[in-house]
Amino acid sequence: MDIYGRKKIIIFDLDMTLSESKSDIDSEMSGLLGKLLVIKKVAVISGGSFSQIEKALLAKLNCGEKFLSNLFIFPTSGTSFYEYTEGDWKNIYTEKIEQDQRDNIIKALEESLGEAGYKKPEVTYGEIIEDRKTQITFSGLGQQAPLAKKLKWDPNQKLRKKVIESFEKRVFGFEARMGGSTSIDINKRGVDKSYGIKQIEKNLSISIDEMLFVGDTLFVGGNDYPVLETGIETISVKDPEETKGVIRKIISSL
Repeated sequence: MDIYGRKKIIIFDLDMTLSESKSDIDSEMSGLLGKLLVIKKVAVISGGSFSQIEKALLAKLNCGEKFLSNLFIFPTSGTSFYEYTEGDWKNIYTEKIEQDQRDNIIKALEESLGEAGYKKPEVTYGEIIEDRKTQITFSGLGQQAPLAKKLKWDPNQKLRKKVIESFEKRVFGFEARMGGSTSIDINKRGVDKSYGIKQIEKNLSISIDEMLFVGDTLFVGGNDYPVLETGIETISVKDPEETKGVIRKIISSL
């Protein structure tokens, strides 16, 4: 049996995997995911909040309602879990960070940005530092910056690596990882996308060897990288077009 036939669930990152950074999935991706949900369970583990996933993915998904029960959503790097039951998306768990800890993280992040040489642009596109309760996220140009501008900002990840190095000298018990093209996601140590994978195993009774993960930041320091420690089989993609090719192969092989 081929690799795809053995997998009970296909797990995707969102930004730069299913959609362009902070953008909605396009109509082609919507249709492909709809077809995939007919034959496979699908999970999405993203650094974004549930409201962002709802807008970028769920509102655009071309899928019959009866197949939404095959879709599982893990926002903010797996610190929350939503599933579709009784006609609505229900929150199964949320791992919140205490308010005083979030305040300390933001203060340390601001200091680290200064030390690394980050200068806030004159024009920004939404929040630079976002408190998502379960995660703190930094975006160099703001959450809603145009993709063309994002791709030109820190393309070699040098600045973000400096920020992370500086941050981790200041704060213990939390991890900072790169996500998307301009972001850094900060979570409790050990509560990351590998945590989400383990929650899939626990809540859906699916073993690791029956899972396949598809993401664009599987490199060291990327926010997809922690999934590798679970032993899950992975496919690294550079953008949504490559992901579409993966989905087509899965569909055509079954």
